[in-house]
Amino acid sequence: MEPTAVTSKGQVTIPKKLRQQLGIRQGSRIEFSLVGDHAEMRVKSSPAGEVGKGFGLLKSSRASVAAGFDAATLLKPKL
Repeated sequence: MEPTAVTSKGQVTIPKKLRQQLGIRQGSRIEFSLVGDHAEMRVKSSPAGEVGKGFGLLKSSRASVAAGFDAATLLKPKL
């Protein structure tokens, strides 16, 4: 595990990899409990994903196409 600092308000940043594995995102509800000499964190709920929030998730190895590209220019005229 990677260490993280505590702010003056008692806030910490949960590492990105851990947030992804646990499905933690903005609006998630987290519960903390003291177990012996350490604290445990549990994800109580996470908001449902919103449609349209997946922009940029899919990556392609192909080069991008220019915005003004016209596919009709690929068609050869029939003589």
